Amino acid sequence: MDPRDSQPALPVNIEAEQSLLGALLYDNAVFERLPEKLRGAHFYEPFHQRLFDAITAAAAGGRSADPTLLADNFASDPGFTDFGGLAYLYRLVDAAPPPSRAPEYARAVYDLAVRRDLIRIGGEIVAEAADPAMSAEEHVSKAEGALFGLAEAGEQAKGVATFAEALDGALAQAEAAYKRDGQLTGLATDLSDLDQKLGGLHPSDLLILAGRPSMGKTALATNIAFNVARSYKAVVDPETQERRTVAGGRVFFGSLEMSKEQLALRIVSDRAGVSNDKIRKGLINETEFRRLKDAQAELRDIPLHIDETGGINIARLCAKARRHARKHGLDLIVVDYLQLITTDHSKGGNRVQEVSQITGALKALAKELNVPIIALSQLSRQVESRDDKRPMLSDLRESGSIEQDADCVMFVYREEYYLSRSEPKEGTDAHMKWIEALDQCRNQAEVIVGKQRHGPIGTVRLSFDSDTTRFGNLAREQDYPRGERFSFGGDA
Repeated sequence: MDPRDSQPALPVNIEAEQSLLGALLYDNAVFERLPEKLRGAHFYEPFHQRLFDAITAAAAGGRSADPTLLADNFASDPGFTDFGGLAYLYRLVDAAPPPSRAPEYARAVYDLAVRRDLIRIGGEIVAEAADPAMSAEEHVSKAEGALFGLAEAGEQAKGVATFAEALDGALAQAEAAYKRDGQLTGLATDLSDLDQKLGGLHPSDLLILAGRPSMGKTALATNIAFNVARSYKAVVDPETQERRTVAGGRVFFGSLEMSKEQLALRIVSDRAGVSNDKIRKGLINETEFRRLKDAQAELRDIPLHIDETGGINIARLCAKARRHARKHGLDLIVVDYLQLITTDHSKGGNRVQEVSQITGALKALAKELNVPIIALSQLSRQVESRDDKRPMLSDLRESGSIEQDADCVMFVYREEYYLSRSEPKEGTDAHMKWIEALDQCRNQAEVIVGKQRHGPIGTVRLSFDSDTTRFGNLAREQDYPRGERFSFGGDA
């Protein structure tokens, strides 16, 4: 038996498409009550697709969409002629159902389109599953990606777009930025100078945050993740009943090195103003313990989710992020750190190629989920051999693909760390100069923006508390006594 004989017939309802189009032609106001996700591509009949797109374009331009006016759009369309020309459009109007039923027909058209896509995706999964060039986990990840896109907005609503559609989206972003009156267009990190440099964290961007050990890259990433989560606010759309983020965001933190308890302890200890080191050694008193309990109660419901799977495969990481976005919603992903992610070719493979696969997958995930992704990265040891140890793009380990795929590359650097470990002999001129240099950079850190696809590069200076490894805004740090700001431990 030919396997093709068992393929299910595609679910189609031409009458539902005709009823919806007739209602739209009869009363253009019906368009405003249709689901926003409905597109011309969701219609099965190609001419119906083009007709719906023409009605949509007329509605968007504030023009009337009646049969006579629309007929001019299809003068050279063979499908229009095959269906009977202008007479067909008038027959749609004559047979149109009451306008109040149009949303019902729209849902039927969309539902059938999704079912057809499910059949198509299922067929592709079956056909590709036997391909030995991909691992089973990669096949699962690819299938999940296709199903996620279908569940979120309909597979046919994505893909190839006209330049007019791209322009509409670009101008919508420009309008949103204009209405903010110069304020951030992306997620705020609450580090004002960094926000000013980046314009916030933008959807679909891959940001690399790199540094040598003990520079505080994990601390800075955790700080940003927590600030985004604690600022989260959302409203419910009265028509769709969907939650829409209006401030902050929901965060997925992939911690490949530290446990969830270690990350949570850093956050709650600094919120309470209690030394993390004292907590770990059991040296806190009753008052400090009560402050920890109060901080726990205050922070327990923030939308910050931690996945502590170590050495996770990139396909599995992407799959987890998709499932999390589907279940909880998602506005920011943080991955700590890049070099701990594995691929199916990790054993005996070329590490540069593996990292290229990882960064490419993270960039694709950022675009797919439409969220920023911050991925931490190590730097090569060649930094330590230079007199000026400020990092540069070439210091990234396996730097080629990282630099290429990233929209933004940032480096954490603390001059004080290096100076404090190179003290000259006391009583010498060199020692006096060393003290002066140390005083100038004490309690300061730099975030060096080495690449930014959409903006300028440069250095942002932050305050840094060496006792708590706390990053903050330089100009405002003195306004916050200990325990009233959030601080985070340095790299493990």
